[in-house]
Amino acid sequence: MQAPFKPIEFLSRDIRADRRPDGTIVLQSNHPLKPFERHVPAFLTRWAAEAPDRVWLAQRRGPDRQWHKVTYAEARRQVDAVTQALLDRGFGPDKAVMILSSNSIEFALLTMAAMQARAPVAPASPAYSVMSQDHAKLRYVFDLIKPGLVFVQNGEIYDRALAALDLDGVTLVHVDKPPTQRQSLPWSELVATKPTSAVAVSVARIEPKTVAKFLFTSGSTGMPKAVINTQEMMCANLAMGQMARVRKPDDPPAVMLDWLPWNHTMGGNATFQGNLADGGTTYIDDGKPLPGLFDETLRNLAEISPTYFANVPAGYAMLATALEKDEGLAKKFFKNLNSLAYGGATLPDDLYERIEALAVKYTGYRLPFITGWGSTETAPTATTVHWASERVGLIGLPFPGVQLKMVPTGEEGRYELRIKSVIVTPGYYRRPDLTAQMFDEDGFYKIGDAGRFVDPADPSLGLVFDGRVVEDFKLMSGTFVLVGTLRTTAIAAASPVLQDAVICGQDRPYAGLLGFPNIAACRRLAGDEGARLSVEALLAHPAVVSTLRDGLARMNAEGKGSSMRVQRALLMAEPPSVDGHEITDKGYINQRATLERRKALVERLYAGGEGVIEVG
Repeated sequence: MQAPFKPIEFLSRDIRADRRPDGTIVLQSNHPLKPFERHVPAFLTRWAAEAPDRVWLAQRRGPDRQWHKVTYAEARRQVDAVTQALLDRGFGPDKAVMILSSNSIEFALLTMAAMQARAPVAPASPAYSVMSQDHAKLRYVFDLIKPGLVFVQNGEIYDRALAALDLDGVTLVHVDKPPTQRQSLPWSELVATKPTSAVAVSVARIEPKTVAKFLFTSGSTGMPKAVINTQEMMCANLAMGQMARVRKPDDPPAVMLDWLPWNHTMGGNATFQGNLADGGTTYIDDGKPLPGLFDETLRNLAEISPTYFANVPAGYAMLATALEKDEGLAKKFFKNLNSLAYGGATLPDDLYERIEALAVKYTGYRLPFITGWGSTETAPTATTVHWASERVGLIGLPFPGVQLKMVPTGEEGRYELRIKSVIVTPGYYRRPDLTAQMFDEDGFYKIGDAGRFVDPADPSLGLVFDGRVVEDFKLMSGTFVLVGTLRTTAIAAASPVLQDAVICGQDRPYAGLLGFPNIAACRRLAGDEGARLSVEALLAHPAVVSTLRDGLARMNAEGKGSSMRVQRALLMAEPPSVDGHEITDKGYINQRATLERRKALVERLYAGGEGVIEVG
């Protein structure tokens, strides 16, 4: 790990920390935010003129699964055609477009066309449609937005979901197959529309405050909120990202393999629109960082050499194993790679070292790992690591144009984080009650997260994420349990048994853990790759129980105080429920909803008995 980092020019860490008498700190960059575009479709217009033949989007299609590619010029023509089709049907600021499907070329084109028509785009998680049994979330967001158009890639796949909606007066559009029970307009009819001067007139009327998207997020109750995303929010955030790493005129065009869902702020705003802003090429990855589905990602990486790669830690674990076994794949992967990014959870140190060792082997350099922090309400990134750091787990420093208010929580060195910036949403659509609760007396958005300095004496070293303030609770002793910190520490300590977990113990004598097991890893531990054991028998297997118990016991021995110890644990056979609001569309566990739904298991955990693992 003594090899140098690949030379990349980052924005300097010129930071100011204004300290108030009550201990509050306002942290901000001394770099002014550069001017930014008026709206997102302007990037498509620019690159269609400057690089018309460059591929913008590619996706595998057809029985032979070959790449179907669309250049910037082709995309611009199709987007203008669809824009005209929307305008002909009366779309505009008061008539939204809802997208139910996974990432696709048509998803991207429709997003740009809706923005040009000034119609808000509302991409809903496919999980609301295809994983849910009662479609409660889908009906809720549909009734909230009241869209004028609903888009599905394949009507047959979404038949059940569409049947749950009142589609009277709503235009339904499909690409591959029409729904079996409903009248639907083929995508080909939209792209065949001849654009008129009305398209340019509509684009000219896009204002900074024009609503571009409604992005859905889940609150503590599990029901989604529609976060208003304006053109100004998104374009300012794209400019911030461009400032963080200096782009040079002679840099080769960016190439990205992207699986992050575009209905989510990170995938749809930062990744997809970020690559568009840079004039890059996006290969849509139908793979996922899950066993059996990651093979598609590896197949794609055997053909594509990305300049930038982003994934969650579970994806990097599978990638590292594949790269260590396949020299040809590793050479292809690292050929043009400049940086990597992770999110969703902290990257374990050992995994970071494995990836960096591979980078050194195939490039001679270590590669910077980039990460950041923010939310759907901040379009999405408010802080970022804009330097080559050897430390994982950082959330970095505020972007230019972001003020970060750090309010002491009472825990030494721990601060509640709040944000003021052009990237902060004006509020939640049709929920003035929730919007009124978002901001403090100084106008800072209360995101609900906590952080601390790497070194309080040197703010330029950055911040570390320190859990969700709203999830923390007190034990019977009055000791605060920092749920986010304890949860991630416990999952790492019990590796590979736990896929995820929730922490319980409010007003109890000690903290306990309800664990969602990694079934595949548990079967390997138990020597049951043939899946002969039932899930219940597997979770009671001595090898699984001892791995969990011993890992948590080591964590307890190293923990400082009762707030960082787990005394009892219980592995749950039932996976997190979408309909029970236990898992968000981004794949994150909703701590509060899970504990509420599984009250009986919490009582069983503290009563002791069958299945309860005493850690000690």
